[in-house]
Amino acid sequence: MSFPKQSEIELPLLKTLQELGGKAEPKELYPKLAAIFPQLTQEDLTARLPSSPSTFRWHNLVQWSRQKLVEKGEIDGSTRGVWKLTPRGRARATGATADSSEELLLAHQATLKDLVYENESEVKRGIISELQNLGATDFEQFCMSFLGPLGYEQLQVTGRGADRGIDGFGLFRQGVVTIRSAFQAKRWRQNPVSRPEIDKFRGAIQGDYDHGVFLTTGRFTADAEAASIKKGAISLLLLDGDTIAESMIRNGIGVVRRPVQLFDLDPEFFRFPAADGFL
Repeated sequence: MSFPKQSEIELPLLKTLQELGGKAEPKELYPKLAAIFPQLTQEDLTARLPSSPSTFRWHNLVQWSRQKLVEKGEIDGSTRGVWKLTPRGRARATGATADSSEELLLAHQATLKDLVYENESEVKRGIISELQNLGATDFEQFCMSFLGPLGYEQLQVTGRGADRGIDGFGLFRQGVVTIRSAFQAKRWRQNPVSRPEIDKFRGAIQGDYDHGVFLTTGRFTADAEAASIKKGAISLLLLDGDTIAESMIRNGIGVVRRPVQLFDLDPEFFRFPAADGFL
């Protein structure tokens, strides 16, 4: 994850509001602001808060930045669902206040939330590095350790030379339903997993299993992702390095949680029937 600091969002937020005529709804601002930060990936923009799965993390971060600007008197927070520049905010957006040294200082201020996000990014990078350094056999063992806490039971590795395109299998329990599932483990660092690999895996499990999981330390091509769901065929779950790392952090697999409490704003709480959007 490559989220900017809250303080780094403030001035772009003010300038974007200025470009939109001085006021706008939040849904107009989120994509425009995201375009200003090219380090944000699609995964970053679709990531949700563990404490509030209905809330996008990017939206929440922008909302916190907006709240700080309200406290500074640079955004008017009196109209529900509309973010509006105050004269002070308009002046800062046009460069009439705060010299470059002051802006530089603000950009380097980090909030507790910034530090938490950076810690998560650091742990995620460490997980991916560890996975890529595993041997092929160790990565298969990792896949069993990873899938177990996610609802898989009786997991087994097929063994070298006898896998026939399947590295392991087990039972996946979802509520009262249990299905036979197989997995394929590819410890690839550079080249992405392409569609032929997905088609080959589906062919290997067809008829014997009801579901498949393809895990890789790298990533998948767009064609491979599109091929994971095919009408009339077994559906496949594709898990790349980023997704695996995020799932490990979210589910406490292979990571140690420290007792640091951080509160997140739940914007859905404030969306009453008569309101249109978050302030």
